[in-house]
Amino acid sequence: MVDAEAAIDAAKASIDSITASIDDATLVAPRSGRIQYLVAQEGEVVGSGGRILSLVDLGDVYMTVFLPTSQAGRVQIGSEVRLTLDAAPGIVIPATVSYVADVAQFTPKTVETAEEREKLMFRVRAKVDPELLSRYVAYVKTGLPGMAYLKTLPDAEWPASLANVVK
Repeated sequence: MVDAEAAIDAAKASIDSITASIDDATLVAPRSGRIQYLVAQEGEVVGSGGRILSLVDLGDVYMTVFLPTSQAGRVQIGSEVRLTLDAAPGIVIPATVSYVADVAQFTPKTVETAEEREKLMFRVRAKVDPELLSRYVAYVKTGLPGMAYLKTLPDAEWPASLANVVK
């Protein structure tokens, strides 16, 4: 009887060890997304912490634009943005400003005059609402070129061509 119980305990320990090995060898993404490309193929040995794939987080989609000093200074975090993509010119995507750089992203060699300072360009990020993205996740692509239209005056009206946004 003691031998049988010891065999059962050994079998349970073996099951736990196998389960732990499977869990350790199973890849789990930290968030949902789409695989953009595979770095390693099935059967390859990858060192600890090595890259296996590139995962695109479809809940965090934005467009980066660059604005001159005179425009960047009037943009506020949370301001409305309208995006149009070259691949879908008739579709207007609502977004909001989520980031405005605090320093110029690229600067002329000398910045001595007001005219030269106007050439400073500031990076602005227009983020698309994750809830809207979830409804159209099958259509979300990365790297598509397009245009961003920003409101610099909160009470300004959108032109008719940008008023009909995707909902």
